[in-house]
Amino acid sequence: MTGPDEFLEAAEQYRGQLVAHCYRMLGSLHDAEDVVQETYLRAWRAYDGFEHRSAVRTWLFRIATRQCLNLVRHTSRRLVPSAVGAPGDVEDIDGPADIPWLEPFPDLMFISEPADPGATVAQRETLRLALVAAVQYLPPRQRAVLLLRDVLAWPAAEVAAALDTSVAAVNSALQRARAELARIHPRAEDVGEPAEPERRALLDRYAEAFERADLAALEELFTADVTWEMPPIATWMAGRDAVLRLLKAKIGRSGTRRLLPVQANGGPGFAMYTVGADGVSRGYALQALTLRGDRIAGVMSFHSPQLFPAFGMPPVLETA
Repeated sequence: MTGPDEFLEAAEQYRGQLVAHCYRMLGSLHDAEDVVQETYLRAWRAYDGFEHRSAVRTWLFRIATRQCLNLVRHTSRRLVPSAVGAPGDVEDIDGPADIPWLEPFPDLMFISEPADPGATVAQRETLRLALVAAVQYLPPRQRAVLLLRDVLAWPAAEVAAALDTSVAAVNSALQRARAELARIHPRAEDVGEPAEPERRALLDRYAEAFERADLAALEELFTADVTWEMPPIATWMAGRDAVLRLLKAKIGRSGTRRLLPVQANGGPGFAMYTVGADGVSRGYALQALTLRGDRIAGVMSFHSPQLFPAFGMPPVLETA
């Protein structure tokens, strides 16, 4: 590379990885993209002083991590409704709550990255909503240490250099972060997904039942302890009966909803459209599903149609 412009062109291959890292730190796709944009700007400006003592990728992640730490000093952690209060019922639903909500992450950001498929799967596992939500409870520097050590697999000495601290402090922070995460994050075996083609069949059955407003079919697909959350609404439902009461009140008659598959936070999801009297389907919510065995154990329905383009979905589907 001969200059900062050539450097940025070469460094572009890391953008998706950087956005994912910042998302894990911040819980917001919008904030993560802003931080990564600032990271590339700072790298471009500082390129003349880059001495190549570390790899370009490492240098970029160091800048991005520090920018994330600067941001979280002035912002509240991102939450999901189940972290705000006890579950409610359909009659408890109020308007949107002014809370910094966790946002979903589009898996398609990984597509352009030249990576080992096994490593990509492992990276996507670290984007699971439950894990990202749990990470938000950690103090900022513990978040950074945990993600750099356990997700990016950096040596303790490299993390210490990135955070201007000692190896002993890094090891101590990592121990505390792991202990707290083990306390609040479900074990992997508790949220196992079925193998293909059972997984695909389950999702197809769910989409068909949802579009038909077939509550009996949906009842068969949910676990007894299924949860339904819908930020920015703070009220959330726990248990099959409560979720079915919600759906009975909300999804209307057959043909008023349309689901198209997406990949969100390393797992299955759907872009949900409402079908108007004019036949036009308008984006309404992004659903991220948690599967357990051959059932659906949770639905996080983000009422954020402005995020549809990030998932490769148009906000409006015109009639054929």
